[in-house]
Amino acid sequence: MAVKNFSVAFYNVENLFDTEDGKYTLDKDYTPKGKKKWGPYRYQIKINKIGNALSKIGGDCCALPPLLIGLAEVENDQVLQDLTQSKPLQEFSYSYVHFNSKDERGMDTALLYHTDYFQVIESSPLPVVLFDKQGKRDYTRDILYIKGLFHGETIHVYVNHWPSKRTGHEETKTKRNAVAQFLRSAVNGIPEKSPNVLVMGDFNDNPTDESLATLTETVLSNPMLPLFEAGQGSSKFYGRWMLFDQILISKSLQSHPKIQYKKAAVFNASFLLNPLGKFKGEPFRTYRGKYYMGGASDHFPVYLVFEILETATQ
Repeated sequence: MAVKNFSVAFYNVENLFDTEDGKYTLDKDYTPKGKKKWGPYRYQIKINKIGNALSKIGGDCCALPPLLIGLAEVENDQVLQDLTQSKPLQEFSYSYVHFNSKDERGMDTALLYHTDYFQVIESSPLPVVLFDKQGKRDYTRDILYIKGLFHGETIHVYVNHWPSKRTGHEETKTKRNAVAQFLRSAVNGIPEKSPNVLVMGDFNDNPTDESLATLTETVLSNPMLPLFEAGQGSSKFYGRWMLFDQILISKSLQSHPKIQYKKAAVFNASFLLNPLGKFKGEPFRTYRGKYYMGGASDHFPVYLVFEILETATQ
């Protein structure tokens, strides 16, 4: 099937654990006998809700769901297999790229891709080396790198989940700035003259923060900045809308002869909203503390739409 408009997306899926106790990860809470009482029934509900959300992204302008989908907070291959085979996604030819990282909870990044349109050439995890104030190695999520072929063009994709603000913005911004410098070097190191680059992730910083500014000083631009300036967000943090989830693109993709960037958006469809109470209108999360809410995630997906300027040949 030839496509004219297509989308790429990113979604932090909030602790997508299977129901087994991982030998090397701190996931006992997400088991049937754990604090979350995380059993097959709740797991399957979450898988189907995430699959349903992904299947509808870009539906107002694109014939297919996103051809590339970056994910954060996935535990392992099993959850990715279950997601790609879920009822909402099983009719589409999705495969995935995933590597286990050294995150102590076992939370990794991954990329889903539509095999009819994107061919993976190479992929690898990019370990980010950080140290705490005592000089000890501070492990964080790897950056997932994928080089692939789309519509005859080479595309470089980086999927990120940067250190969180859980212990405070000022205490943790040094870590995010360090990851930004590392990523900037990686992008600048691509040997092509004008590479086509997608950088997506949960950056735990807004488009106006120092770390993201570091990235846009290189070959990248941030089409999600106007959304943030207009007050849009993908998650609530201490009662304020934040746009931590973003997709940046290389300047080459803004003036490409075959692939034209059209728009950026937050996918905040009504079925992803908390319907009631104090948190009405926020992302309908799976848990609030120890209490099961039954939603898909505490983040909204974000996405970009592109137009192919000539007939796609597959």
